[in-house]
Amino acid sequence: MNKFKLFAIFFLASILNNCSLNDSKPNKPNIIVILADDLGYGDIGVFGNNIISTPNIDHMASEGQKWTNFYAGSSVCTPSRAALLTGRLPLRTGLTSNSKGVLFPNSLNGIPQFEITIAEQLKKSNYNTKLVGKWHLGNTDEYFPLNHGFDSWFGLPYSNDMDNVSNIDYWDMWRSDERKKYNNFNVPLILDNKIIERPVNQRTLTKRYLDESLKFIEDNSDKNFFLYLAHSMPHVPLFSSEMFEGKSNAGSYGDVIEEIDYGVGEIINKIKKLGLSENTIIVFTSENGPWLEMGEEGGSAGILRGGKGSTWEGGIRVPTVIWGPGYIKSGIVDDIGTSMDLFSTFSHLAEVEIPNDRIIDGNNLSDVFKSLSKSPTESFFYYWGSELMAVRYKSYKLHLNLHEAYDGKPMEILETPFLYNLDIDPSEKNNIYKDDLEVLNKIDEIIKKHKSDLIIAKDLLIDLK
Repeated sequence: MNKFKLFAIFFLASILNNCSLNDSKPNKPNIIVILADDLGYGDIGVFGNNIISTPNIDHMASEGQKWTNFYAGSSVCTPSRAALLTGRLPLRTGLTSNSKGVLFPNSLNGIPQFEITIAEQLKKSNYNTKLVGKWHLGNTDEYFPLNHGFDSWFGLPYSNDMDNVSNIDYWDMWRSDERKKYNNFNVPLILDNKIIERPVNQRTLTKRYLDESLKFIEDNSDKNFFLYLAHSMPHVPLFSSEMFEGKSNAGSYGDVIEEIDYGVGEIINKIKKLGLSENTIIVFTSENGPWLEMGEEGGSAGILRGGKGSTWEGGIRVPTVIWGPGYIKSGIVDDIGTSMDLFSTFSHLAEVEIPNDRIIDGNNLSDVFKSLSKSPTESFFYYWGSELMAVRYKSYKLHLNLHEAYDGKPMEILETPFLYNLDIDPSEKNNIYKDDLEVLNKIDEIIKKHKSDLIIAKDLLIDLK
């Protein structure tokens, strides 16, 4: 063999070897989900707020997609987070209840081991995974994130207002300055499965979440990664770092949002600096609507009616922005999307098969991401516990029952349902129930089909120590 042929063989082998090395990180997107807690539809500039400054989220929307009809899986914490991570309605997983809204520190149960999370899906495609922030799907090792697909976790096991050790009634707390003392809330900060600080200094929490997130991105810049940044706020009590405290024109609530917005900007800057813009998708959304009962510390649903805990639009339609220059065509999406759709979408983009042994309620939105095509999600079911409260189909929403937030009253079964055209009446003021028989018949068909394969799981929220 002459030296030219030998050189050609070595040259070809080198090319093949480089290709093999490059194939170790396939053309799959890094995925970041940034979830705010109790952020209202009207709390972001690009969604109509002109008091709270959110330049980074607004710019994210200008470069990506603003979704105007995006829904959380529930109007309260635990079921909403379960829906996002599993792609399934919470009543299928048991992580919702007619009597207990969420898991508490003395709850015995959590997310079942047989449920499959987004993190577990992405692990099948060799993603490195991390949760930074609030979990709220179980309080013991068995239910913690490390047993549900996450390689690491830095955050809180439940809401930042729990473990009240002040001897002051919960609701009285919000009428006094005691709510401003973080050590009244004996909430643990956990690194992986170990408590590293208790009570957590909530004044530093959002900043520490950001630092952990940036470090994870930096450490995994040469691998595919999934970062789930689940903020503990603006859920009350509200705390900000020194850099943001007292700076917003919207008070302490605005301080918190503006610090979260700053973090969004830092994450995008990090992605750009590392050259990962073309290979990363970032979703910014909220767990549910604003806690209106908290007044100025509870946020705004903007043009929407109601808030957290209700099945009016303000309780469950959330501000959502999706960014990713390599995958996202910029524009405004007015079609329906839900947090449950993220499971199917990310599975598709990571080339992981959807489980066929269970019903997945979410749809694959990847075509909408890349081309602004029509969303495959045309309907949405509003539940409180196991009770179907309302159904949306395209532009229309039919209320069958009502559950008002935090009024202590039982569910009201409507003798005459409410029907709204949300395209022209997003505030749900003009009942057109008698005007459109064709729409009502279609929604009735959707409900019958939905209930035909519905198996309601055991309520896991009611068992307490």
